[in-house]
Amino acid sequence: MKNYCLLTLLALSIPACGQTTQKDVLLKHWKASGELTLAVADAMPADGYAFRATPAEMSFGELMAHIASADRGACANASGLTAPALPAKISAWAKDSLKVDVDKETAVQFIKDTFEFCGKAITEMPANRMDTVVGPPNRNLTGSEWLWSYFTHTAHHRGQAEVYLRLKGIKPPDYVF
Repeated sequence: MKNYCLLTLLALSIPACGQTTQKDVLLKHWKASGELTLAVADAMPADGYAFRATPAEMSFGELMAHIASADRGACANASGLTAPALPAKISAWAKDSLKVDVDKETAVQFIKDTFEFCGKAITEMPANRMDTVVGPPNRNLTGSEWLWSYFTHTAHHRGQAEVYLRLKGIKPPDYVF
């Protein structure tokens, strides 16, 4: 009888060991998104960072800074962790985007740092924040909604950046799942 109970418990526990949590899924896709965003940022030559598809659009550099800035805030809101300080050039751009250009070196490093922070934020995020409304009250988002909505926001703007690359005659990097 003991062996039967032990085998039954073992059989029931095997599926639980192989389960993927929502955090695992988010971490996997944020990692892939970060790698592709960085590849898109790297694909644009440094002299293309001031390029605008139209005068009303953000420059490529501003677009990269916008992606990283938004993700930085979303990951902080979702996790409750304090976001790293903005780099000086990004802080200056945030204060006056009409007078400050975002160069490739600054943008690429900011993207790297942001996605590293987001990986840490997702990994360390307490489980109860996934389904709890967190962040500014006017947004009314749970931790998981912050992460999914800004994952989508990143994909939207990265797609915009890929159009910028094509307008410059550059084939964007392929997405890797």
